Amino acid sequence: MANALIAIEERLYAQAGAPDGDTWRDYRVLARFQETGEVVSFLVHPADGSPPPSRPGQYVSVQVQLPDGSRQIRQYSLSGGRADALQFTVKRIDGEPDGVVSHHLHHHVHDGDTLRLSAPFGDITLDDRDTPVLLASAGIGCTPMNAMLTQLAATGARRQVIAIHADRSQRSHAFRTELDQLVAKLPNATAHVWYEHPEGPWPADRTGLIDLATVPVPPHTTAYLCGPLPFMRAARSQLLGLGVRAADIHYEVFGPDLWIGQPENRAKRS
Repeated sequence: MANALIAIEERLYAQAGAPDGDTWRDYRVLARFQETGEVVSFLVHPADGSPPPSRPGQYVSVQVQLPDGSRQIRQYSLSGGRADALQFTVKRIDGEPDGVVSHHLHHHVHDGDTLRLSAPFGDITLDDRDTPVLLASAGIGCTPMNAMLTQLAATGARRQVIAIHADRSQRSHAFRTELDQLVAKLPNATAHVWYEHPEGPWPADRTGLIDLATVPVPPHTTAYLCGPLPFMRAARSQLLGLGVRAADIHYEVFGPDLWIGQPENRAKRS
């Protein structure tokens, strides 16, 4: 087992372009984009050359040094980018206590600054089949879904794409404009949006919590879910009820994977 795990680790390093096991590199911030009042995206380019390979759905680790001298690492999903740069998105965590890394990135990192990032990792990535695909997110879970939609639009995918998002309101919905633009570029795509408390510049498609029974979900659909645990539980249950196979439902948990620890879910993760 040890040899198998070592081989897997070596393969991951090789795929990340770091056969020596050191995946950390300095990146220069090319631009930052204020997506909402509490969400910001950073477009970054490695200081020593081209960015490592990445796939929609992956994440990077970001290492920062805080004013007290401590170093902290957090993971953030890739939310798009371009051939010569990566883009990751950070939601500012407010509360008791505040998220120290998200606040540092929001308030102290600007164009031209340097950040230390790992290579992209993660295995919940967009497949390249031609079967229907459903991308369902809530809140900041829209970040990997935006990357997947960007890839689908960039490659001119003709597969059926169903984009679903749930949020508190239009004002808290990051990438709202991009969602409409990317769906419009795809020949066989639709978007369905729910807002709990509609307000702001866009009309509400639907009010309340998601109800996938109102969305046509064709046979052989592959689904990707990302968002708070209650959202993913509800979405997964509804998809199973609509006939989507458990093996075709993939999800990403932001934070400790409490779902898999529950007895009724241990055999269901894919």
